[in-house]
Amino acid sequence: MSNNKNRKEGGFTIIEVLIVLAIAGLIMLIVFLAVPALQRNSRNTQRKNDISAILGAVSEYTNNNGGVQPAAASDFTGNAKLGYYKSTDVSFSTNGTTGTNVNTIYVTLGARCTNATTAPATTNATSRNVAAWFYVETAGGTQGQCQES
Repeated sequence: MSNNKNRKEGGFTIIEVLIVLAIAGLIMLIVFLAVPALQRNSRNTQRKNDISAILGAVSEYTNNNGGVQPAAASDFTGNAKLGYYKSTDVSFSTNGTTGTNVNTIYVTLGARCTNATTAPATTNATSRNVAAWFYVETAGGTQGQCQES
């Protein structure tokens, strides 16, 4: 007569399966929460690179034209290699005018940034100063940023 009490069955218990499923679910949750933030950070980095390219193009135009600054965005946007923005997304002014369109770069001649999150101002600026106002994505929406050359 065989003893069935000592015979072990192969396979997993329901508890082991539930633990594996819980761990897999936790990993998936972490991935789904991290991916949007990584994508947002990547877009913001590309935006900042585009701003640097535009400010460099303005400086290059000014240097190549005997100190004369551009009169329109089309004068310098062709020299800027852009990744996120298009050259038509650049708004150009000399009076510090900015807007709220999150897909537009507002370039202002004769302006400086008072701080990184305040729109450019023409006070304490020389005619050679150039500032750019743009928006970056945050977890709660968008935030304006200022960068100057």
